[in-house]
Amino acid sequence: MLRSVVPLLLGAAAALGFDLRARRLGLSPPGFREPARRAAATTLLAIVLALAVFQPLASLGRPAPEIDFGAIPAWQLFLVHLLMTGGLLAWWACGFLGLPRGEWGSLAAQVGLRAPSPPREIGLGLVIGLASWVAVIAAVVLVAMAAAALGGDHWIPSRPPPAIPWMAGLPIALRAALALSAGVVEEVFFRGLLQPRIGLLASTALFALAHLSYDQPFMLVGVTLLSIVYGLVARWRQSIWAPIAAHFLFDAIQLLIVIPAVLRQFPAGVP
Repeated sequence: MLRSVVPLLLGAAAALGFDLRARRLGLSPPGFREPARRAAATTLLAIVLALAVFQPLASLGRPAPEIDFGAIPAWQLFLVHLLMTGGLLAWWACGFLGLPRGEWGSLAAQVGLRAPSPPREIGLGLVIGLASWVAVIAAVVLVAMAAAALGGDHWIPSRPPPAIPWMAGLPIALRAALALSAGVVEEVFFRGLLQPRIGLLASTALFALAHLSYDQPFMLVGVTLLSIVYGLVARWRQSIWAPIAAHFLFDAIQLLIVIPAVLRQFPAGVP
C-alpha cells in the first residue's frame, strides 16, 4: 500500500514545487490568478509526474515481474509520452484558454519552440546529438571500467534487460517512431516546461527518475549526462529545437543500429 502511495505523494510535492517556483520567477500563466485553474493544473501535473516519473520507484527492490512482451500493443509503447503530452496541454489550457486576446500565450512560446530558424537549430542539434553520443558512450565505458576496478562489478549489467531484445526486434518504422516521440515529447516536457521553471538540476533528476523503468541503474549514468547536455544546449540556444534533434538522433542510433548490433553478440538474447 505504501509503495503505491509514495509516487502520488512525490508527484504532488513536485507539482507544488513547480508551481511555487514558476510563480516566484513570474512564469505562471495569467489564468492561474483564478485559484480553480491553478489547482486543476497542479493536480493534473501531479498525476502525470506520479505516473510518468515516480511510478518506477514503487517497484525498486522487487523482483522484475514476468512480462509477455508479445502481448503488448504498439500504442502502449507511447503511453508515457501520451501522459506527458496530456499534462502539458492541460497545464497550458488551464493557464491560457478562454482568456482575453491580450493575455493569450501560445504553447510554442511557453515551451521554447520559438526560434529565429528552427531548421538551423535542428541541424545544430544533429551535430550535437552525434557528438554527445560519442562522448556519453565513452564516459559510460570509463565509469564501468572504474566501477570494475573498485570491485563494483555487480553494478555493471552482464546482459540486457528482457525489454531491450524485444525492442530490437520491433519493426524499423516503430523504432524510429519511438525515437522521434522520445525526442519531441520528453524534450518539450522536461526541457521546455520543467527546466525554465525548476532549473537544470531538478529537471535532470526527474528525467533520470523517469528512466528507472529500464531496470538498469547503471544506465542512469548515461541518461543523467545526456539530460545535462540537452539542458545546457536549451539554455544556450533559448530554444528546444536543438535538444529535440539531438535526443532523437541519440535514440535512433541506439534503437536502429547499436542495440541490434550488440545483441547479435548474444545469440540467445534475441527472440
